[in-house]
Amino acid sequence: MLVALLGTGLMGAGMARSLLRAGLDVVVWNRSADKARPLAEAGAAVAEDPATAVQGADVVLTMLFDADATAEVMAAALPSLKPLKPSGARPTWVQCATVGLDGGERLARLAAEHDVGFVDAPVLGTRQPAEQGKLTVLAAAPPRLRAGVEPVFEAIAARTAWAGERPGDGQRLKLVANAWVLSITAAAAQSVALARGLGLDPSTFLDAIAGGPVDSAYAQAKGRAMIDHDFTPSFGVDGAAKDSSLIADAMNAAGTDDRLMRVLLDHYRTADDGAPADMAAVVRAFGR
Repeated sequence: MLVALLGTGLMGAGMARSLLRAGLDVVVWNRSADKARPLAEAGAAVAEDPATAVQGADVVLTMLFDADATAEVMAAALPSLKPLKPSGARPTWVQCATVGLDGGERLARLAAEHDVGFVDAPVLGTRQPAEQGKLTVLAAAPPRLRAGVEPVFEAIAARTAWAGERPGDGQRLKLVANAWVLSITAAAAQSVALARGLGLDPSTFLDAIAGGPVDSAYAQAKGRAMIDHDFTPSFGVDGAAKDSSLIADAMNAAGTDDRLMRVLLDHYRTADDGAPADMAAVVRAFGR
């Protein structure tokens, strides 16, 4: 199986290494070529452009920032992806970024226009699980497409949760899951900032909840990063702002109250100063 992976940023680079460890042939491309070239040492072929990267691929996996970036790259790549292989097998596009409801539908239409199978498969996890092949794939596709992508999912993920058959069902489940992730991270930031404001060592907050019914491994990890001022990107704060906006739009479309998510969106945007930083940097938005 030949897998073309487009987008080797925080998540994509780790996913590429996981694919290579599983013994798959991998071609990578990234808009900033310096982020793709190190993967050659791990065994990947590095392409100079998306069209070259996807030639002959069985599966094209995209891990780009948003729907606009993905549509732009795939518009250039899809004409080079042959609709049918000599064996009769169809190439498949596995779209792993969080692009929201409208974005998911837009990309599914683009795949259909080029007669390419489309699997809506955003992933749950950050840089370390991507490097370890322990992501969770939240996938949606017709049953006929699933067997062909199983080797890819087995390589990059600890498990796959099939959300449904419709393109967009994977995005729906990802937005639901990320609403929780973004909320718990901001809640941890609120408590860390409050502890500081009250003159407490904020570590006492993490110690107080540790091991109890209100504890969370995610709150502990992000809370510790906030206390240590360690904002090395694992899940970028710019991505958190982007996802907050997509979730708020989805809540509005679903007829559920989006006020809390709009507040979270404002906090993540406030924390994003344009420099690379983890979503734990949202604690900045709770300072005076």
